[in-house]
Amino acid sequence: MSVAPTFDRLPCGSRFLDLSRPQVMGILNVTPDSFSDGGRFARRDAALRHAQAMLAAGASLIDVGGESTRPGARVVSALEELERVAPVVEAIAAELDVIISVDTSTPAVMREVARLGAGLINDVRSLQRDGALDAAADSGLPVCLMHMRGEPTTMQDSPQYADVLVEVRDFLAERMAACAAAGIASERIVLDPGFGFAKTLEHNLALFKHMDALHALGRPLLVGVSRKSMIGKVLGHEVGERLYGSLALAALAVTKGAHILRVHDVAETVDVVRMLAAVAAAE
Repeated sequence: MSVAPTFDRLPCGSRFLDLSRPQVMGILNVTPDSFSDGGRFARRDAALRHAQAMLAAGASLIDVGGESTRPGARVVSALEELERVAPVVEAIAAELDVIISVDTSTPAVMREVARLGAGLINDVRSLQRDGALDAAADSGLPVCLMHMRGEPTTMQDSPQYADVLVEVRDFLAERMAACAAAGIASERIVLDPGFGFAKTLEHNLALFKHMDALHALGRPLLVGVSRKSMIGKVLGHEVGERLYGSLALAALAVTKGAHILRVHDVAETVDVVRMLAAVAAAE
């Protein structure tokens, strides 16, 4: 088992994220079609109230997303995504003391949300869209690079790997090199194995079991498995019944050295993290 590297803090715009302990990122989908909570927080005021609730529950980051990336999701235009995301980012930045992450692959959105007060760019496409590397570099913000093959519309069409762990690791290493060439220092990079993206249940389980090997890349790991289909397939539960499976994986991710947990159920996950920390601190 690889030992997780230790980190101090990650500069996120005007704030810093403490990476000496696991942090919880609350999911704020401002889309009509996300797999778990599509449409519930699409309006600015509802989104702000939900962000406030997640902050009060212990979230250190709020991840705002304006494009659904569930399997089969449609692509939205840059203008449509910006109209969904920008007002919410602006409102959170004005009202709340929290790091704002923006789940986007769109260069125009990256530039605008950086101007509005975002602290992290979270890109499921790992800055592969035209202009994304330059936009992320110019923003000065840290970036989360995630493994995915293809696009959400096609990613679950018979994904195959000779060795899923090796191929995920090699992809992330290549994207780190592309970032370095674009002027994005490794100190600004967070890595996400991409559970549920272009992977079968067997791929997801094997990758999760061995994800501590990704510590060899030397960057913090973000894990997002909250309410995902891998839980539903193992337990036979629909989306609304996957809390306990999500918490089990959150606890396991922390024991494997995850630094950030991206979740829907913030309060419950914070309790898990606190209990693990209490045990770890005992004599």
